[in-house]
Amino acid sequence: MPAKLWLAERLRASAKTVLLVSHDRQLLAEAADRVLAVEHRDVWVHGGGFATFGEARRRRVAELDERRRRWEAEHRRLRVMTHTLRQAAAKNDAVSSAYRAARTRLSRFEDAGAPRRPPREANIRMRLSGGRTGKWALTCESVALVGLTEPFDLEVRFGERLAVLGGNGSGKSRFLHLLAGHDVDHTGTVTLGARVTPGHFAQTHVRPDLTGRCVADIVMADAALARDDAMAALARYEIAAAGRQTFDTLSGGQQARLQILLLELAGVTLLLLDEPTDNLDLASAEALQTGLREFTGSVVAITHDRWFAAEFDRYLHFGRDGRTAEVDAPVWD
Repeated sequence: MPAKLWLAERLRASAKTVLLVSHDRQLLAEAADRVLAVEHRDVWVHGGGFATFGEARRRRVAELDERRRRWEAEHRRLRVMTHTLRQAAAKNDAVSSAYRAARTRLSRFEDAGAPRRPPREANIRMRLSGGRTGKWALTCESVALVGLTEPFDLEVRFGERLAVLGGNGSGKSRFLHLLAGHDVDHTGTVTLGARVTPGHFAQTHVRPDLTGRCVADIVMADAALARDDAMAALARYEIAAAGRQTFDTLSGGQQARLQILLLELAGVTLLLLDEPTDNLDLASAEALQTGLREFTGSVVAITHDRWFAAEFDRYLHFGRDGRTAEVDAPVWD
């Protein structure tokens, strides 16, 4: 995170023209004064910053849609008129000149080409339902990650959103593995509350249990779904087209979406997310945040995404000195 803060500062201070490719919404908001969007073989430029990009894009899509609608309506009218005059000209030579003029007009209209179609809207629909658990989702008593942290206590209530912050190598991912029930060298005790079912999203997407398996088969087997239901679930996450691919051939973003889908279908009540937005494009990241807002359960998420972290209730900071403490606001050291 210090590197991102440094980069944003240097970009703002630079007098040079910089082309920045990024899905980091906070970095874009701080450093970009124009946005070049590449969508479905089309490129367009928004002359303002990222803060106004979303609204500008919605207006552009609406305008393109209206132009296309008007063109198609006029195209239908000209075709009907030409067809009617052709039939009339077959019976009456006096109408032939009008028919030829209509045919020429239709030909010129079609040669000019139709307006560009609006880009297809991303429609990722996550249904992270969760469920009611006991008052305490998890409790940590004198927990220390051997060689990484000093002992600390932590309580997370039902429904809370806890962001886990800190530098690389400070123990954050190891802590999430511990909460997920994996074998982690530690002292102290971790207790999950009543009816708490944890689900772990791994940052690296290294999943030996999924590697080499067909995406559709993964969903069918892991969630006990019929093929049609599995494909419908994949379609909600916009990965149905990759249903016959194996997990290891998916892009990073597709792997991330599939893992989130599996958590959804498993009915987990405690989401343990390790850098969930790291490989997600803007639409997928927004869909995840919408899904988390509607999730009935608790969330513990490691993140370096400042835009994502802003929606959390609490912040737990892992320091480089081994001390772990709750902080009132995000600390990006």
